[in-house]
Amino acid sequence: MRGVRLRLAPVGSLATTFAALFAAVAVAVTLLVGFLSYDAAARLVRRDQQTQFAEVVEELRTQVRQRSIDADEYVIITDLDHDGVRDDLTRTARSDAQVVDPGGRVVGRGTPRLPVSGADRRVAADRRPGVVSRRDVELGDEDYRVATVSLGGGRGAVQLAQRFSDTEDLLHSLQRRTLLLASLVVVAAGVSGWWLARRITRRLVRLARAAEHVAATGRVDRPVPVAGRDEVGRLGRSFDRMLGRLAQAEDDQRRLVQDAGHELRTPLTSLRTNIALLDRIDALPPQARAELVADLADESRELTDLVNELVELAAGRQDDERPADISLAELAEEAAALARRRTGRTVTVDTVGADVVRARPVAVQRAVTNLLENAAKFDRDGTAPIELTVRGGRIDVRDRGPGVAAADLGRIFDRFYRADDARSLPGSGLGLAIVREVATTHDGRVFAHARPGGGTVVGFTVGRT
Repeated sequence: MRGVRLRLAPVGSLATTFAALFAAVAVAVTLLVGFLSYDAAARLVRRDQQTQFAEVVEELRTQVRQRSIDADEYVIITDLDHDGVRDDLTRTARSDAQVVDPGGRVVGRGTPRLPVSGADRRVAADRRPGVVSRRDVELGDEDYRVATVSLGGGRGAVQLAQRFSDTEDLLHSLQRRTLLLASLVVVAAGVSGWWLARRITRRLVRLARAAEHVAATGRVDRPVPVAGRDEVGRLGRSFDRMLGRLAQAEDDQRRLVQDAGHELRTPLTSLRTNIALLDRIDALPPQARAELVADLADESRELTDLVNELVELAAGRQDDERPADISLAELAEEAAALARRRTGRTVTVDTVGADVVRARPVAVQRAVTNLLENAAKFDRDGTAPIELTVRGGRIDVRDRGPGVAAADLGRIFDRFYRADDARSLPGSGLGLAIVREVATTHDGRVFAHARPGGGTVVGFTVGRT
């Protein structure tokens, strides 16, 4: 039909697998339930028919034992009131009766006419009442169970017959209907399973297409369709967050490369200019020579520091250092001792109430050291001690330097950012960026604000303090 599209799941897809599993389970359950139901019903029906026939036979035996009954009473097929002896026997068990004389001759024909065997003749001639012989016979296309009961005294016998092929026909019909119903259930289960599997896997298909698009194009800015609060919805949200983190990492990497290239040009240009002067260094005055050599040493040292910090910052997210339980008080003392040796400044430490936290020791110590060296750099001529304070999981460094302008406080943790009044100072502009990186990887935050009385307070937290 035109305009109608039937979209089938590809072979081997999850939807096809689900549909096949639904159908397989439905087949197994339906066949099991159908077999057990049919078997139970067949047993009950057969047992009920056999029980009824056995009761009729036993009733006849009781009659002939309690009183002497002639065969003539059973020869009469029926009476107008349907309350004769023969009617009483044949009414309940859907059976028929036939009477034979002592010689085995049929004197009261049943419907159908029952065959008389040698065993039946012996029972008919038996003088004891209530002797029974039983057998199953096949007459045409019908099967009967037959019981011959002697009247006693050589008066003949009564043959009772019950047709059980009707019961088997009924059971065969029930069997066919059960199989038909099972087939319908299987088909319905397969269709329902396919429909349900399509609904379940629809969101997974969208996620797979998004992943294939990312793999094919390398672009991680593709929006991910997210719906539902179940496991598939959680997977979609996790995948979306993962792509967001990848996109952010790619953007950070691109900006890092751009910023690094920009920052490296300045010392490289200066080095190239100074190297060009080395060809005629002998013609320079002694003072100029000394300045040239000192400038080369400073530029090379600054370039080395810049490259080292770039490498550390770029590799910070892939740091293999394992977290450990560390005492922030001990770590602060070690960082302060290292800063005293490097800067020659007085550093006071206050660690009352410091926590023991789960963190990467080297990374956290590097962040604290960066704060202390940064404070010493911006307060180069200061004489007041630099204060290192630890409270819980909060670490801050206080100085009495010239301070940071309010417009610059929000940007001092950016990579390569330098305030206008700090551009002449040595450094790469990455020290505080590394502090922010360490704080972020430890679920913390950075902060900076002016210190009352002059100076700046800069620090970070470890954990969500």
